[in-house]
Formats: sequence, C-alpha cells, structure tokens
Amino acid sequence: MEVAMPDRILAARSVLRACRNALVLAPLFIILQAGAAGALPAYNVDTNQVSVSGLSSGAFMAVQLHVAYSATFKAGAGIVAGGPFFCAQGSVFTATGPCMAATAGNKPATAALVSITKRWARDGSIDDTANLAASKVYLYSGTRDSVVRPAVMNEARKYYRHFVNSAGIFYKHDVASEHAMVTDYYGGACAVKGSPYIDNCHFDLAGDMLRWIYGPLAARNDGALGGAFVQFRQSDFIADPTLHGMADNGWLYVPLNCADMQRCKLHVVLHGCHQDTSAIFDQFYRDTGYNKWADTNNIIVLYPQGGSGSLNNPDACWDWWGDDDPDYAKRSGRQMAAIKGMVDRITGAVPPFLCIASTASNYSHVMAGRAHDFFGFAYAVGSNQDMGLDNALIDTTLAQTLPGYYAIGNCP
Repeated sequence: MEVAMPDRILAARSVLRACRNALVLAPLFIILQAGAAGALPAYNVDTNQVSVSGLSSGAFMAVQLHVAYSATFKAGAGIVAGGPFFCAQGSVFTATGPCMAATAGNKPATAALVSITKRWARDGSIDDTANLAASKVYLYSGTRDSVVRPAVMNEARKYYRHFVNSAGIFYKHDVASEHAMVTDYYGGACAVKGSPYIDNCHFDLAGDMLRWIYGPLAARNDGALGGAFVQFRQSDFIADPTLHGMADNGWLYVPLNCADMQRCKLHVVLHGCHQDTSAIFDQFYRDTGYNKWADTNNIIVLYPQGGSGSLNNPDACWDWWGDDDPDYAKRSGRQMAAIKGMVDRITGAVPPFLCIASTASNYSHVMAGRAHDFFGFAYAVGSNQDMGLDNALIDTTLAQTLPGYYAIGNCP
C-alpha cells in the first residue's frame, strides 16, 4: 500500500538535499565549471518558434526582451512573478515599491508605460509593437507571493492587453505558491519562500506554460534526459560580463534531435535573483521542469546566467531598473543585446566572432586604432587596460574578442 507523505516531510527532504548539494556537490560543480566553457554553437532553429520566460527579475527581463525584440521572440513569453514593461522607469524605489509591493494606491503606472512603449516603438528604440499581436503570453502569480504581489501581475495582464490579442493571454493565479518557480516534482514546500526559490506545488508550471506558447506537445520525459547540457562563454556577447551583472558562462540544454540538426524550437529561460549558479549551482537549469518537455518536443533551452560580481547587483538579478545601464529596457541595453546575440548565434543569424590577436608596439596599436593615447600612455580600446607608455619600444599582445573590444593577452 502506498502512503502519501505529508508536505512537511517532503520539505524536510528538500532541505536535506539542498544541504547535501552544498556540502558534497558544490566542489564537484566548481571543478566541472572550470575551463569547460566554449563558443555557443548554432543549430537548425525555426525562427518563428522562439520564446522567452523568466521568474522575478528574470520575468521583468523576459517582458523587456519580448517587447523590445518582438520580431525575434515571435512565439511568446511566460512571465512568473513579473510586471509591465519598463515598470521601474529607471528607479530602484519604483522597482521595490509599486512594481513589487503594490498597494491599491501605489501600483505600476500602466497607462504611462503603454504610452512609453508606443513612443519607443515609433522612434526605433524597440521593435514594432504590431509584432506582439499574434504572440502567446502566459502569466503566473502565486496567491501567496510576498515579493512580487499578485496586484503587479494584474497590471502586467492589463499592459499586455493593449498589444496582444486577448485570446492569446492566459493568466494562472489560483495556486497557493510563494515567490518561486513552481514544479510538480522538485523543490521546497509550496507556501515557503527561500532558496533555491523552486517549490514543489504539485503543478507543472513549465509544461503548462510551454503548451500555451507552442500548443499541444508530446508527453514529457520523466526518465533520464537524452540530450546534453552545453556550457558557453557569455563574454562572447558582452564585454566584461561580471562588471555588468552577468556571469562568465551560461548554459544550454540541447535535445538529441536538435544536436543532430533536426528543425527545433528555442526557449530562453531567465532565473531570478539569488538563483545563479554561484548561489544554487545547477538547480535552476536542471530542476525547473523545462528540460523534461524540451527533450521530447525538440526545444532547445537557453539559460543565460546573471552574476553577482557587480557592486550594484550583488544578488545576480537581471537589470530591470537601470542598476547597470540607463538603456536597460531598450534594444541597445547591454544585457538585452547580449541575450539577443545569444539567440542570433543559436539560430545562425550571426556567425561567431573570430578572435584576432595582434602583437605590436604600443605606438603601432594606437596608430591602428586598437588602443588610444592618454597623457603618453596607451590604453586598449574597449577594455581600457593600461598597456604602458605609448612608444615604439614596448610591445603588447592585444586580442580582439568582440567588434571594437581589445584586451591584453592572446585569444582564448
């Protein structure tokens, strides 16, 4: 006879597993990460089947990507505990106030955000909002979410109704979950808030979301995954990622059929604050449910990684209030452009940038535009690294790792 275990026992087991991960798996995970990242590969992706989702700061970033790059994320978006586009309007106080702890008299300025969206689309700062009309939008808010209140998600729905056909919007708000990515097989107790911010609420959120965005799907794989996890360099897409709220490396899940270059879909998943690999190791990109569905439905899953190396962003949140970049919500935003570059690489829209190393005198580097002179000293263009005196006697090797970006040293 099978006896169901109480939630408190399941929660205790989850805590014990987390402790085991921290004490036993952490050193192994660090070892596996070291030196393992390579260039992000390209695959055979249907560019009409690209979508994005995220939790918390990742949800706000997912909205930014969906709206600003609506010509790219055509299939749709899944928003878990997020809010309207450009909700914070460049203010951390607005971010933590109306965009998170909304009250009846202090909610997101949705009408103004709609107007800003239309204005930015007209001036070319973001894609044409007409692209959003046929998109699918899945919204999720836990009834016990104490971080991003359900009232904020109500405003997200109100915002999207201005641009997306009403039949394309689904709002799930009847699960008593806290602030977390919800699964039906992994995580802490449903009503408890805390690391790794993955809760077992006996609800398959990833599956429900992907079915809404893509339509009927084959049953998920509940056994051993048949695909592979690929670690890649995020520095190929943003210079000095750790200075701009991103980690050095990101992750990709590639089903076997996609690795064999069969036609596949692409879904981008963005973690929340405190969910990067330095905080919870591989739990977010392995245990949130997406890969089970990806494996049987030819969906490549991209997991960009935020980083905690920035003084402005010690919790590895995505930039949705301007902590790193005043243009954070536009196509020109640093993190935005980096993730768009990853998508373009995977879909084959942009070939990999080939690093070029040049050894020459500092004077020659300055004359060739690889460095600039400042009071008699040479500094590498892009990285602004000090190369020493600007003269013909000192030789330096510079590696061009991105267009217009040079760093001291050889190519990786």
